[in-house]
Amino acid sequence: MCMIYVGIDVAKDKHDCCILGSEADKLYPVFTIPNNKTGFDELYEKIFSVTDDKTEIKVGLEATGHYSLNLLG
Repeated sequence: MCMIYVGIDVAKDKHDCCILGSEADKLYPVFTIPNNKTGFDELYEKIFSVTDDKTEIKVGLEATGHYSLNLLG
């Protein structure tokens, strides 16, 4: 099993993201998504372009007030 790690730095209008493999290889170097459905769809597509197995995905994010709630919903 190859774990996929998604790191998200949460902000009001945008989120900075990075997707790493289990050997710390950058599958998607730092990229920015808007804090809206279009941005969430882009993040989802990138995550599932590297794995179809949800059990292989770990997501970590900084909870910055209420700005992370849309990502968690």
